[in-house]
Order: sequence, then structure tokens, then C-alpha cells
Amino acid sequence: MYFMAKETMTVRLEPETRDALDAIAATLDRDRSYVVNQALAAYVETHHRWQVEHIRQGLREANAGKFASKASVNKVIARLRRK
Repeated sequence: MYFMAKETMTVRLEPETRDALDAIAATLDRDRSYVVNQALAAYVETHHRWQVEHIRQGLREANAGKFASKASVNKVIARLRRK
């Protein structure tokens, strides 16, 4: 069996959030720490992976010389100014 080292972290939660975590933990027959750790790991993986992939895609496009034309940039700027 494989175990990773754990560290303690203190977090302030709304009582409703703590209650929801406890309900999920009870349903899964796990403790609150397990549920929080799983949720944080999923959040970090999902958001980090998305951001890094978009940066890499932009770098690939830039390295290939694929840049937005002046007209398309001006079109986006005009659209954003209307908002």
C-alpha cells in the first residue's frame, strides 16, 4: 500500500460548508479530511491543468508565428468597449 506524507492546514469554513462536508463524508463512510483533500486535489488539478494547457497552446501558436491580425484585435477591443 502507498501512503503520501500529509501536512496539517487550518481553514476557516462557514458552518453550512462544514455541515455539507460532514454529510458527504458520512455518505462515503470517510472522514472530513478525506473529503476536503479529495476536493482540493480535484480543484487544483482541474484548474491548474486548464491554465497550463492554454499557456502552452499560446506559446505553440506564437512560436509558429500565429498572431491575431490588427483587425481582429481591434474588433475584440470594440466589442469589449460596448459592454
